[in-house]
Amino acid sequence: MAEDAFDSRRESREAKYKLDEERRFKTRARRDRLLGLWAAERMGLGAEDAQAYAREIVMAGMEAATDEALVAKVREDLDRAGLAIREAVLLEQLARLQGVAQEQIDREFPHALDNDHRRVGD
Repeated sequence: MAEDAFDSRRESREAKYKLDEERRFKTRARRDRLLGLWAAERMGLGAEDAQAYAREIVMAGMEAATDEALVAKVREDLDRAGLAIREAVLLEQLARLQGVAQEQIDREFPHALDNDHRRVGD
């Protein structure tokens, strides 16, 4: 009996870890997409080009080792577009968008993100 309780607790912790990691991934991707859209708006890109640029930034975010590396990429793109936006401003925007992305993900996915997650304690 004690072994079943131990296994159940371990499975719950594993499910929670997986859920937390998935939420972190989705939140970061959403944040990066929002940053791409924000930058695209400043560069004057049309709707289709803005969406394409946002996807590019999401991919760059997945490859970037740090947030600073992602910000450097966006800053280079803005510089090429003739916009001088300081790195500090981009880092502030990234931090703000982290909160926006978190709220959006929490609202869109109030429960487990796929069928193999169980609520802890169920």
